[in-house]
Amino acid sequence: MNTKVKLAGVTLKNPVMTASGTFGSGAEYAEFVDLNKLGAVVTKGVANVPWEGNSTPRIAETYGGMLNAVGLQNPGIDLFVERDIPFLTKYDTKIIVNVCGKTTEDYCEVVMRLAEQPVDMLEINISCPNVKEGGIAFGQNPKAVEEITKEVKKYAKQPVIMKLSPNVTDITEMARAAEAGGADVLSLINTITGMKIDIHRRAFALANKTGGLSGPAIHPVAVRMVYETAHAVKIPIIGMGGICTAEDAIEMILAGASAISVGTANFHNPKVTMEIVEGIQDYMEEYGVRDISELIGGVNG
Repeated sequence: MNTKVKLAGVTLKNPVMTASGTFGSGAEYAEFVDLNKLGAVVTKGVANVPWEGNSTPRIAETYGGMLNAVGLQNPGIDLFVERDIPFLTKYDTKIIVNVCGKTTEDYCEVVMRLAEQPVDMLEINISCPNVKEGGIAFGQNPKAVEEITKEVKKYAKQPVIMKLSPNVTDITEMARAAEAGGADVLSLINTITGMKIDIHRRAFALANKTGGLSGPAIHPVAVRMVYETAHAVKIPIIGMGGICTAEDAIEMILAGASAISVGTANFHNPKVTMEIVEGIQDYMEEYGVRDISELIGGVNG
């Protein structure tokens, strides 16, 4: 039974990875999760300089999920290279670094710094606000998606994953733009913009007013967008959005994802990624699937 998947020439022992921003850079979960059993660890977003993030409160629970407006708080590339990469290289898992920025130059600076580091792939978070374009996210404009992808590819030594925002009219337009810019892989979906109001205080639950909705509530949207994207591009897709069980993961793979990322579920069940790895193996055994590639995009009809 073969669970290995290949993304842009990088072979993962299985298709299960962590979603950026929900797993730190692995150290926080190492006592609960055997990182050696995961296909890859995707780090929290890292920028060229430290980011403080947004004002608090910046997390709120919702029915079937959670809202976050953390604002990509991170220690910056210097500390990340010194502390986090050496930690992850101790484990037999692939390392995918999530990169964020406020300008195209910010992204490229981080990508250049990572060029000689022992990391396997780069995931570019284009849901960040583009400060030069009035704060609209890079990922909400197809021209901006193509341009930033092209620029990042000029400096990247590792394969580039473009992480798409679902807060658009047509996800396939953004996917095609990233592919045209030279993306090696796509990951989707990022969080959906939402809001919560505390009726007793008559105030916003988040200081930022809006936040990114994640968790089981967004899973059907994510499955639909992965399916649409898989039929629009030729490059591999990493599916994410509300994956809590092996069933959720297999559903995403059948929709067209070559690999999957688990995010919010880590918060209430730190061992969920290992359970999903085992659950996929059990499913393959039950249905006589010899190679996981047989499942990718394998939905009937």
